[in-house]
Amino acid sequence: MKNSSLEPLFLPSTTDIEPLLELTNIGDFNKAELRHKLGQLDFNTVYDFMRTAAHRMVLEQGASTTVEHITDFDSIVQRMGEEQGHLLDIHTALMQILTAVYIHNGDNEEARRSAAATLNLLALEAKRKDEPFMLTLAALLYDLALVNHSRGEFKQAEREIEKSMHIFERLARINPDRYGSAHMMSVNAATQIYRSRERQTAALANAHEATATYINDAAAGVEGAAMRLIESLVQEGRTLAKMSRHREAVQYFTRALKYLGKLQPDFGIFHLEISIDLGEALLNIKTTREKGVHLLNTMLHKATKLNANEQHRRIVEILYNAKHGSTDILSFWHKLFPR
Repeated sequence: MKNSSLEPLFLPSTTDIEPLLELTNIGDFNKAELRHKLGQLDFNTVYDFMRTAAHRMVLEQGASTTVEHITDFDSIVQRMGEEQGHLLDIHTALMQILTAVYIHNGDNEEARRSAAATLNLLALEAKRKDEPFMLTLAALLYDLALVNHSRGEFKQAEREIEKSMHIFERLARINPDRYGSAHMMSVNAATQIYRSRERQTAALANAHEATATYINDAAAGVEGAAMRLIESLVQEGRTLAKMSRHREAVQYFTRALKYLGKLQPDFGIFHLEISIDLGEALLNIKTTREKGVHLLNTMLHKATKLNANEQHRRIVEILYNAKHGSTDILSFWHKLFPR
């Protein structure tokens, strides 16, 4: 599944949707009957069902077929529904989910059209602050940010992901079990979309506080999203280290370790690997070199206890190169053939 709000990890279902899913398991199910049932349910149950059904349909029947089913069902919602109220919210949510399906299909132009239609529907009551409105808007902005970033429209993408992140943060304060994961996913997307390191750092600082809150409150579904963020931080740190931007790399590795420590208090292989990355980055900064040596020596003992032979060899190699230096072919070349 390509990144979009359709991912199960993005918004884990917190409502009982099994009876509705069983109804749609019947070959050619009655869409009018389904519309009637949805019209009697609360919005969160309806939204969870529509996302889950769309995701399952994409995996089993493909995105194109899913688009047809959503479009057909949406026409019934509009034809038999109200011009405002609950069924209008369902119609708007369907359009937002359709946008996510288009993203999965790699059809960014259709995704943009569907998103524009959804925004027009939301604009009918732009001053709303209720949960159905805010959820649909935040998910749509998340999807739009991904689309616009892939198109190179960076400023627009930054505005969209920032708004999405703030809305999900607000929703998560009220219901962390439901929205904690979406907030973490939007923060993760922000760290990829923001071009400014300052804005990335601010977003991560916010995520650190939120992560602690979600974990302390045992919010459901947050661990997977938080792990996604940690993996992104580690990858970004390694990229910075390869670019010799070691001070920035240290910040990313340090934050990844803090998040991981909250999620998994017991020290494991992933903790070890990030700690080795951090130690190597510290070694490459003159003022923190001794800290790097100390950390890596500590990690040698950890690697032995974990029987992590590959990581143990890596630490030994890093410490050896730090003490003796590695052979720099280019420096010899320039000495032999000066410009």
